[in-house]
Amino acid sequence: MPPARAISTAVLLSAATLLASSLTACAPTDRDGDRQGDTGGTTSDAQALNDLRAQSPHWRDCPAPAPIQGGGEAPGALPDGTPWQCATLRTPLDWKNPSGETMDLALVRARTSGTPDDRIGSLLFNFGGPGGSGVATLPGLAADYEKLRTRYDLVSFDPRGVGNSRGVRCPDAGLPDEDEIDGIPDDGGDETDALVRFNRETAAACEKNSGDALPYVGTTQAARDMDLMRQVLGDEKLHYLGISYGTELGGVYAHLFPEHVGRAVLDGVVDPTQDTMEEALAQAGGFQLAFEHFAAWCARQGCTLGEDAEDIVDLVVGLEAALDDTPLSTPDDGELDGDALVAAVTGALYRQDYWPALRVGLEAAADDDGDVLHDLAEALGQHGTGGGTDDGTTDEESNEDDAFRAITCADSSSRYTVADVLSRLPDFIEASPLFGPGLAWSTLSCDGWPVPGAARHPEVSAPGAPPVLLVGNTGDPATPYEGAARMARRLGEKVGVELTYEGEGHGAYDSGNTCVRNAVDAYLLNGTLPKHGTVCEAEPLPEGK
Repeated sequence: MPPARAISTAVLLSAATLLASSLTACAPTDRDGDRQGDTGGTTSDAQALNDLRAQSPHWRDCPAPAPIQGGGEAPGALPDGTPWQCATLRTPLDWKNPSGETMDLALVRARTSGTPDDRIGSLLFNFGGPGGSGVATLPGLAADYEKLRTRYDLVSFDPRGVGNSRGVRCPDAGLPDEDEIDGIPDDGGDETDALVRFNRETAAACEKNSGDALPYVGTTQAARDMDLMRQVLGDEKLHYLGISYGTELGGVYAHLFPEHVGRAVLDGVVDPTQDTMEEALAQAGGFQLAFEHFAAWCARQGCTLGEDAEDIVDLVVGLEAALDDTPLSTPDDGELDGDALVAAVTGALYRQDYWPALRVGLEAAADDDGDVLHDLAEALGQHGTGGGTDDGTTDEESNEDDAFRAITCADSSSRYTVADVLSRLPDFIEASPLFGPGLAWSTLSCDGWPVPGAARHPEVSAPGAPPVLLVGNTGDPATPYEGAARMARRLGEKVGVELTYEGEGHGAYDSGNTCVRNAVDAYLLNGTLPKHGTVCEAEPLPEGK
């Protein structure tokens, strides 16, 4: 879900070429002891790998993000005049066949503001999803990472299957719009049949439009791409900041290439022990907890929804059911139904500074005015399905949803049925009557997918890797706090170092919390790790706001 550097170009590319030359005789090995991309050690494979490592990306001024990346304007220069540069990286379509077909990955970077002596290397970002365009996202969030740019080139990318990196496409003229399908159908009725049919027809459309790419968009292939980026960018180690799904990608990278892990931070940590159904159930509890925290805050503010948190939660659950029966009309012939209410609430729980707007919208909806909540759902609805971004870009034409489905189904071997959902539905409703049903039915999204999934859950064990800083948020709705401890155990002894943020919203670094930022910055910039188990307290919203 669920879910945000200075050496000259000539020197950088020269370093990459020199590194590639040194690797000609000996290809790197991954965690499983295989040559990266090896299919039997043929001369053509070895030469293809050497050619890939020796490539020199052509960095140029960035154009405006393409519609498939979410659209928007071309990124402007940073305050010190540093331009954003874009390039493509050639990588195997199938890492098991490196001498076969290739694909291009879209990259973006801003060079460090520091001196060559200060520069550590490149800091690679993945902002989550899966499905979000890093090329479109990083420039919009650059102000948050300006301190990190004193020692790093800031770099991000569109992972394979996303945006301009051979983005998968699923729409088909014959398919109904997803908004026309009830995502929470009546048990066993026509609505259930329609949802099943929609998922299967969507899978067929994905195969029709992107079938040759679908087997190769999984997280393991993306992690191998990141190691190629490391080499082409001229870095001995991969320095990395992964958020939400980006923590899973980072964990998989650490498993495959523990010896190449540099200073790595995983924020908003995915639980690597859970399958798709278990993750969805945990999210139901996470969103319920976050909503209860919002409700308690709202009651303290004297909002008109109820005297205490329990009253407010009950009122909103009842309001959602009432809106399903009788939606409220909104301007431009729109309407606020129960699904839109849940989308607005879900999106607003991703950041605590959205809470005041959610309060106003819910109060208005309870008074039969759906305009504010409808607008909030339109603005924030994408956060509820896979992480989204906070950079202001529109994703109306992006392939984020298609990529989310394709990557999720490539990774997960679980293929749930209606019977599976119905058997677990009581557990989801118990976890959250507001969020549980929708999350339960969402587990059908890989039904009929044309490509087998890789495994029940990702492999992230990385014994021997250097420390990885894991930032867990006690109020995180999309990646519940317990995931950080489980990631630490799976990474291995002395690898995972936990930092706890007692706050709200998804992730912690981008919340702006001073304690979290100082701890993460100290590690990335100076190599100083916080003590395992360090706790950072939230800076609460001012009363009355």
